[in-house]
Amino acid sequence: MKILIQLILILLVLLLNLVSASAQKTVRYDLYIGDTLVNYSGKEVRALSVNSQIPGPVLTFTEGDTAEIYVHNTLQEETSIHWHGIILPNQYDGVPYLTSSPIKSGETHLYKFPLLQNGTYWYHSHTMLQEQDGLYGAFIIKKRQNDSIPEYPLLLSDWTDMNPKEVHRSLHNANDWFAIQKGSTQNYWQAIREGYLKTKVINEWKRMLAMDVSDVYYNTFLSNGHFSTEYSDIKPGKSVRLRIINGSASTYFWIRFAGGKIKVVANDGIDVVPVEVDRMLIAVSETYDIIVTLPDSGSYELQSTSEDRTKYTSLWIGQGEKHKLLPLPKLKYFEGMKMMNSMMTTGGKMNDMGMQMSNQQMDMNIVMYPELTGVSKFDQKKKDDNINTYDLSDPGITLNYSMLKSPEVTTLPETKESIYHFELTGNMNRYVWSINNKTVSETDKILIRQGEKVKIILYNNSMMRHPMHLHGHFFRLLNGQGEYSPLKNVVDIMPMETDTLEFAATESGDWFFHCHILYHMMSGMGRIFSYENSAPNPQIPDPEMAIKMLYKDDRAFHAMLHVDLASNGSDGEFMIANTRWKFQTEWRLGLNHHHGYETEAHFGRYFGRNQFLFTYLGYDFRYRKLHSGEIEENIFKQTNSKDERTAICAGIQYTLPLLIIADIRIDSDYKFRFQLMREDIALSSRLRLQFMGNSDLEYMVGLKYIATKYISITTHYDSDMGIGAGLSFTY
Repeated sequence: MKILIQLILILLVLLLNLVSASAQKTVRYDLYIGDTLVNYSGKEVRALSVNSQIPGPVLTFTEGDTAEIYVHNTLQEETSIHWHGIILPNQYDGVPYLTSSPIKSGETHLYKFPLLQNGTYWYHSHTMLQEQDGLYGAFIIKKRQNDSIPEYPLLLSDWTDMNPKEVHRSLHNANDWFAIQKGSTQNYWQAIREGYLKTKVINEWKRMLAMDVSDVYYNTFLSNGHFSTEYSDIKPGKSVRLRIINGSASTYFWIRFAGGKIKVVANDGIDVVPVEVDRMLIAVSETYDIIVTLPDSGSYELQSTSEDRTKYTSLWIGQGEKHKLLPLPKLKYFEGMKMMNSMMTTGGKMNDMGMQMSNQQMDMNIVMYPELTGVSKFDQKKKDDNINTYDLSDPGITLNYSMLKSPEVTTLPETKESIYHFELTGNMNRYVWSINNKTVSETDKILIRQGEKVKIILYNNSMMRHPMHLHGHFFRLLNGQGEYSPLKNVVDIMPMETDTLEFAATESGDWFFHCHILYHMMSGMGRIFSYENSAPNPQIPDPEMAIKMLYKDDRAFHAMLHVDLASNGSDGEFMIANTRWKFQTEWRLGLNHHHGYETEAHFGRYFGRNQFLFTYLGYDFRYRKLHSGEIEENIFKQTNSKDERTAICAGIQYTLPLLIIADIRIDSDYKFRFQLMREDIALSSRLRLQFMGNSDLEYMVGLKYIATKYISITTHYDSDMGIGAGLSFTY
C-alpha cells in the first residue's frame, strides 16, 4: 500500500509538471520595422512603420510565457525597441548605447525574456524621435485566469504632419508657430480685450513666456491608429475592460465616458483597489485598466481630449444611436498665467507658498478649467452671441494618485536606504530640460548597490508636468496609503509638486530614469542608475564609446536662419546652439555705400539656472560711408569709425524684466557699446513688434506679420538704412 501511494504521488507530480510545462510556453513574434506587411500568429497586420499613422501590432502573452521577439529593421537608419514596464534582464531593456546595441539597418535582433508579471504595457523605439513617427505598440500580458468580461486595448497617440526633427528644432529656437496654431499665444490685444493687461505685463516682467500646458501642435489624435474607432459587440448592461495606453510623444489625455462612471482597476500594469471616478487624466506613457458599463442600448463615446483641449479622439462602445460627449471647453490661459505670476519670483524660481502639494491632490491648473470655475465675462458674452457653447455640468470626481491603493502590502524590507533629491528644472525660453539644473550628459551615473532601498524625492520647479519613468523596476509611490502604497513605473508630477518614490535595488546593470515627454528626454531631463560591480553587458562591447553616443542627444546643436528682403536692403541672422553654447552671426546689407554693410559674430556660453546670462567673444566688421564733414560719436563721447572698421569684442548679455536683452561689450579699439533689444513682442496672434537701441545712437523698430511658419511680411525703420518693407524668411 505504501509503495502504491508513493507511485500515485510521483504520477501526480509528473502530471503537475507536465501541465506547468504546457502552460509556460515560448511565444514568438516577428516585428518588421518598415513599411511592409508581415504575417505572424496566422494574422496579417500592418508592421511598425516610421512615417505611418498606424500603431504597431498588439503583442499578447500569458503570465509565465517566454517572449521571443525577432525585430527586423528594414529602415535606412538604426533603431531600437524598449519594452516599457517589463521586468527583464538588463541587456534586453532596449535603450541603445546604454543597455542594448542599436539595431542597424538590415539587421535582425532577438529579444528573449521570461514574463514574470501580468498587465497592460507597451513597447516603443528609444532611438532619436522614432516614437513620434509611429514606432510603438501594445504589449498585453494576461493573467492565468482572466476575468469573464471582454477586454480590449486602447492605444492613444498624437500625430504631427511635421517632421519630428523639425518639431524638435523649432522648440529649441523659441518658435511660437505651435501656439499660433493652437490659439494660445496670449498676446497683448487678447489681454486687453479680455481684461488681463496687468497679468500679461507682470508675466513678462517676471521674464516668463506665454503660459501653455503642452509644447507641440498636433494635426490629430488617435485611438488605435484612427481618429475614431469602435467596439460594437458590447451589449446593453454589459461591462468591458479597456486596457488604455498613452503611447503619445508629448500629450496628456482627459478620459471621459458618455455612459457614466469609470472604474479604475489597474495602473501601469499593476492591480489597484477598484475606484470609481467621472474623469481622469492619463500622463504620457502611463497605462490604466478601466471597466465601463453600457447603461442602455446605443453606442457610447469614450472621449480622449488632449490636455491643451485643441482636439480629441473617440472610442465608441456598443451599437445603435450615438451618445456623444460635448467637447471640453477651451482653457482659460490668462487665469493660469495669473496664478503662475503669484508663484514665480522675478529670478525665475517657483514658490509653492508652503502648500506642500503632492500626488496630484491640488491641481494648480484648475483655475483654467471653465467646467469647474465658470466662464469669464468675456466668454459669457461670446456664449450669449452663440459663438461658443460650454458644458458647465458638474464633472464629478477626478482621479488623483492619492486614490490609488494596492490590494496587497507593498512595504519594502528594512535595509540600507539611499536618498536622492531631484529638482526638475527647465528653461522654456531656450527649451532646456534638466534635473538639478544638469542634463544627462552633464552628470555621472548614480551608483546604487544591490539589496538597498533607493528613495527619490522629486520636486517639480518648472511650469510643466513631467511623467518620470523608471526602467526595469516598479517603485512604491508614497501617496498616503501606507503599507498599501501603489506600485508604478511612471509618476506624473505637476508644477510645484513634491512626490516621493522608493524601490528595491534588485537588478544589475544600468537603468534609465527620465521624463517620458519625448522632446524633454531628448533635451536632457534624465539620470542613469548604475548598479555597482555589475558584470559587463555583452550588448555594450565599448562602454566609453557607447556613453558618448548616448550623451549626443542633449548635446546636439540646433540651427536657425532668418533673412529679411526689404525695400531698403537686407539683413539676417544665423544661429546654432545647444544646451549651454551658442554661435551667432548677423549681417546687414544696404542699397548703397551710405547705407553700408556690417556683420557681427558671437560665440559664447549661457550660465545660471534660467540662463539669463550669456557671455561671448566676437568679431565685428562695419562699413558705411559718412557724408562729408559727418562725425559720429557714441554716448561715451568716443568717435565711431564705420569706414571698414574691424574689431574683436567681448561682452555680456543679460535678460532683464520684460524679456529685454541688455548687451554690454568692449572691443579691441577700447570702445564700449551698451544695447537694449527685444524681438517677437506678441501684439496679436500673428503681429510681432521688435526694437533695438544702443549707445552708438543706432536704433531700429519693426513690425512682422507671421503668414506661415517660415514666411512673414515685415516693415521696419533703421537709423542707418531708413524705412523699408518686404518679406522675411525664417527657418
